[in-house]
Amino acid sequence: MSTIKTPRRLMLGLLFTGLVALLLSCGGGGGDGSGGGSVAGVGSGAAGTVPAGGAGDAAAGTGTGSTGDAGGTGGTGDTSTASNGSTDGSGVGSGGTGVTADAAGIGAADGLGSIILNGLRYDTDSAAITIEDATELQIGISARVAGKVDADFTSGVATQVVSAAELRGAASGIDILGGSFVVMGTTVSIDTATVWADASGLSDVTAGSIVQVWGLPSAPGTLRATRIQVTPTLTAPLVTGTVENLDSTRKTFTLGQLTVDFSAAAFAGLDASSLANGTIVRVRGATAPFANLLVATKVEGWYAIPVSNGIAVQLAGVITNFASRGSFKVLGTPVDATNALITGGPVGSLGNGVKVEVDGFMSVGVLVVKKLRIRNIPGTGGPASFTLIGAIGTYNSPADFRVRGQPVDASGSGTVFENGTASNLANGQRVTVVGDRVVNGVLIAQRVTFTP
Repeated sequence: MSTIKTPRRLMLGLLFTGLVALLLSCGGGGGDGSGGGSVAGVGSGAAGTVPAGGAGDAAAGTGTGSTGDAGGTGGTGDTSTASNGSTDGSGVGSGGTGVTADAAGIGAADGLGSIILNGLRYDTDSAAITIEDATELQIGISARVAGKVDADFTSGVATQVVSAAELRGAASGIDILGGSFVVMGTTVSIDTATVWADASGLSDVTAGSIVQVWGLPSAPGTLRATRIQVTPTLTAPLVTGTVENLDSTRKTFTLGQLTVDFSAAAFAGLDASSLANGTIVRVRGATAPFANLLVATKVEGWYAIPVSNGIAVQLAGVITNFASRGSFKVLGTPVDATNALITGGPVGSLGNGVKVEVDGFMSVGVLVVKKLRIRNIPGTGGPASFTLIGAIGTYNSPADFRVRGQPVDASGSGTVFENGTASNLANGQRVTVVGDRVVNGVLIAQRVTFTP
């Protein structure tokens, strides 16, 4: 009997190994050896709808949907949904080759076409796009993208894009030399990648005037601005930050120097019972704070960061809690970059206050990083780059045209043209425009490449 059982076990083991390999070849993977990608289940489910700013890992529909899809089972909310507009015809395309890993990306849009987040271009042809505090996707807005990405984090297919502003209120404490100002007790810092929607810079921010800011929460009470609007159409107070000094009895907590009274607030994306110190939240009110007290009308979970093993995650943010290359936080998420490919600056420059983009896979609650890009070092600066991909519209001159609704100025003497010249600029002409700053809402082009 023993001479028969041994070959049978061997055959069963070989059969199991073959089945696992077959499943992985049919859309699992995405792993890099440090957490790996998740394996898709059989069939497909419809992605859930996420309220703007809502929490929750994205989920495919119930039943036979893919497991661990990185968007959110969010419920419906009182948010407006914008259509994703026209396609650009050159995106990755759903089901594109190599697009395998369930993923979520959180950061600032550094390009449109369909959307480029943290340097990774997502096709949004079939994505549900939900926006608050703006009418459309714009360069510099903070956003959460859920969908699929390839294992090298070079391209993706979005199922959901969610965006909302982080801060809106009266400006004070303007420090032009230090590059910062204060809104409702939160210190806002700027860098070379901050987009100025309707101003030329910090000198246009006036004490007492209402400003609207999109940005990335860093240390408690601080926000790194990615886009600033100095004359917003909305004025209701809005603040985002890390919960501190939570008092469940009095129904209060602090965000920076601001005390929030949430006793009458509605909750979205998280339950009142799950509110805790260290949680990043977005708080809305109806009237401006009085004596540093804001009465909240709504407390929203900020963009949810997936924690399931194997989920691919992209984060842009400012390093906090730095202990070593293998132990720090970005947007409150533990990060291990021990084996990461690091670009954009020297490894030794990593530390608190450094702005980075990290790509990796979740493993037991830690983002194990495959790629890390240094974007800004305090006192040193860093590279900024914005990209537009699409057809030219509303063409008036090289100094005045639009791509995907974004105004462009390509009239500078240093602008480089590839596959054509300035004389080829015209409505309908497809181009890729790259620039390093947005001033008064206009992208100053460094390079314009004509594409078929």
